[in-house]
Amino acid sequence: MDYRRLGSTGVKISRLALGCGNFGGVGSAPAFFGLGETEAQAFELMDRAVDAGINVFDTANAYGGGRSEAYIGRWLNTKGSAVRDQLLVSSKVFNPVGSGPNDRGLSRRHILQQVDASLARLQTDRLDLYLVHEPDPETPIEETLRALDDLMRAGKVIYVGASNVEAWRLARSLWVSDVRRVCRFEWVQNSYSLLDRAAERELFPLCADQGIGFTAFSPLAGGWLTGKYRARGVYPDGSRMTLRPEPYRQLERDDVYRGLAALTDEARSRGVETAALAVAWALHHPRVDAAIVGPRNAAHLDAALAGVAIDLSAEDARRLAALFEMPIA
Repeated sequence: MDYRRLGSTGVKISRLALGCGNFGGVGSAPAFFGLGETEAQAFELMDRAVDAGINVFDTANAYGGGRSEAYIGRWLNTKGSAVRDQLLVSSKVFNPVGSGPNDRGLSRRHILQQVDASLARLQTDRLDLYLVHEPDPETPIEETLRALDDLMRAGKVIYVGASNVEAWRLARSLWVSDVRRVCRFEWVQNSYSLLDRAAERELFPLCADQGIGFTAFSPLAGGWLTGKYRARGVYPDGSRMTLRPEPYRQLERDDVYRGLAALTDEARSRGVETAALAVAWALHHPRVDAAIVGPRNAAHLDAALAGVAIDLSAEDARRLAALFEMPIA
């Protein structure tokens, strides 16, 4: 496993992080709580990830209605301090965790309440990495940053970042951090893949200028870049397109299917899996410190791990990107 410094921080993260969003559910959607990986399956994936050198586990307070954090916590409890001290446990806050008007968002009240709930489920005294899951237009960014700053001073959180954030909103938050002398977002965790290159237009230049790290979630575009989707409507049972297809409907186009077929041919010519080549492409970009992968089994994890070892030239990366006529906007 290779490691890279996260942005301008002093902490080093593995080029792959284990996404735990399917532990006990499918993301934060209440309709799927109790589905996804069982606790036993999650334990197997975490064991395999640590054996492979992955040192970042990525979860959120709302994943599986708290089940994801609870599974990780019970796994950590079986491993002891030696394993915990080598891991960077990352969680998030924003999404609803109840039906009340204050059971979501980035208010000071919600953040302080939820960090303690996350720590209890994770059975740990600190979150090494803590992300705001989405921006909260209803809460002043200064309120959010001051709450996060207090958590850092208390030792409950070590580094803070922002997920699903636009470049303009990140720039504004960095200005507030500078003027108010509170903590700043040290890295961004946004979608980035061959099928989603929006970060290249404004976010990557801003991250480069300000020394902000970047971790890419969904480098396989919800399974689209694994080679399993070959024709419109022909989707394997249990796949994202049979469970939660809405975020990916825009990909149901003939040109995307042609690109996927060409990507599979390229992977076959290299003797690697399609998923491995797609992960390698995401990791090739100099702004990407790590990719978050959410494997459903050991074989999926092994394919992603193989992507770390694939060395792409600049021309290779350009050729693969050209397979998909995706707008960079």
